[in-house]
Amino acid sequence: MSAAVASRPAAPNKLKGRLIIGACVVVVLAAMAWDTKVVEIGSEAALEGGFSADTYGAAHFPDIQASVEERAVDASELAPAVLEGATAAGQKYGVGDGFGPVVPVTFTGTFGEARSGIYSVTADGVPGEITIRVQTGPAINGTDLRDATGEISFGEFTNQIEYQNAGASINNAMKEAVLANIDTASLSGKSVTVTGVFKLINPKNWLVTPVSMEVQ
Repeated sequence: MSAAVASRPAAPNKLKGRLIIGACVVVVLAAMAWDTKVVEIGSEAALEGGFSADTYGAAHFPDIQASVEERAVDASELAPAVLEGATAAGQKYGVGDGFGPVVPVTFTGTFGEARSGIYSVTADGVPGEITIRVQTGPAINGTDLRDATGEISFGEFTNQIEYQNAGASINNAMKEAVLANIDTASLSGKSVTVTGVFKLINPKNWLVTPVSMEVQ
């Protein structure tokens, strides 16, 4: 009696299966392409989808500027309070409970020499033991403007990079709104009225980031 030989599946069946799978893949890819939207960075659609460093600063700086100008303390009043007790002064005038509250200040003074875009200032009513310096660019460093109101928090952003980029974006917006029309390379010896903020870390050394500047 001869042994039974198992028959192989017909080749056409394999081909048919492969064609069905291929067709399914094509349908899925087509559906993905149909549902995909190309978004230009900085566009309105990008903002709807999340953070955009291109537009964040311009959108938020006007409110920061208004808040700082409203709360700014004259340096002649702030200086003795800081020298008497920096912690108490920071709690009274500044924003932020952690290390280095951000304090709003306003003063009129004479700009000295600049170093890397930072001018020393002899401010009216401020004792000589306090050094005041003002950032004028081209590089504006720090996150003092971002933190000036206490209303912008890390939780609003996806990660630390976005949080840092928000600060840089606000600094850039300030440069455009406040410094763009000022010849910041030739302010030495000029009388200038400045309103801005600084981080109260060293009570005798204030590095001010301006929100407004008027050259006499």
